[in-house]
Amino acid sequence: MAAISGLIRVMEKAARKAGGRLRRDFGEVEHLQVSRKGPADFVSKADQAAERTIWDELRAARPDWGFLFEEGGTIEGDPTKPRFIVDPLDGTTNFLHGIPHFAISIAVQEPRLDGKGWGEVTAGLIYQPITDESFWAEKSRGAWLHDARLRVSSRRHLDESLIATGIPFAGHGNVAEWSRIYQSIAPQVAGIRRFGSAALDLAWVAAGRYEGFWEAGLKPWDTAAGCLLVREAGGFVSDWKGRSLPYCDEQILAGNDTLHSRLHKLLANALKD
Repeated sequence: MAAISGLIRVMEKAARKAGGRLRRDFGEVEHLQVSRKGPADFVSKADQAAERTIWDELRAARPDWGFLFEEGGTIEGDPTKPRFIVDPLDGTTNFLHGIPHFAISIAVQEPRLDGKGWGEVTAGLIYQPITDESFWAEKSRGAWLHDARLRVSSRRHLDESLIATGIPFAGHGNVAEWSRIYQSIAPQVAGIRRFGSAALDLAWVAAGRYEGFWEAGLKPWDTAAGCLLVREAGGFVSDWKGRSLPYCDEQILAGNDTLHSRLHKLLANALKD
C-alpha cells in the first residue's frame, strides 16, 4: 500500500465533505421528482453548494493555488503554483433523475516550466458519494481505490471486452460521427455501456471494470483526474489522432494496455473519409 500524501488527503477531505451534502440533497431530489416544478432548480443549487464546499476546503489548504471550476470558471492563483480542476457533480442528469450514479472529480495540474499555460496532471481523485468509493492517483505512484492498488483489465480480446461511451444528446455532440464509431466498435465487443458520468467511466477503466471508453465534446473537469487514473493503472489515454495529452477532453479514447491500440484502429477506420 502506498502512503497517502498530504495533497490527496486534502482533496479527499474536500470531496467527502461535499459528497455528504450531495447525498443529503440526492434524497431530496428523489422526493422532488413528483413535484410540478421539478428538481432542476434544486439540483443547480446542490451543484453550486458542492462547488463552494470544495473551494472552501481546498482554498484553506492551498491558498495560493488557482482553480478551474465547471460552474465558477477560472480563478487565478500564483502562476508558479499548480491549480485544481474541479467538477463538483459529474453526472448531473443522473442526479436530476434520481439515478445514484454521479461523482466529484478533483485534479491537480502543474504550470508549464516555460510559464506558458498548463502542463501535466500530477494528482487526481474521483469520489462516488453513494457508494463511498474514492479512486485516486498521483503521478508515478500508481492508482488506488481507497488503499487497494488498481490495475486496468487484463482482458486481451475485444469479444470479451466491455466498452463505455457517452452518447450525443439534445444538440450536444455529433450523432453521425458517434454512430460511425459505434458501428465499427460494437460488433467487435461484448457490450457497450452509457452510464452518464465520464469521470466514473474513466475510474472504472482504471479499476478494470471496463476495457475501454470513448467520448467527444467533454471538458477538462470531466477527464483530468480520470486520465491520470487510467495511466497510473497501466492503461493508455489519447485523443482520436493517437496523441497522449495531459488530459484529453474534446476527443478521448481510453483502454487497457493491449486493447487501446485495437480500439484506436477501429475508431480511426470508422472516421476515414
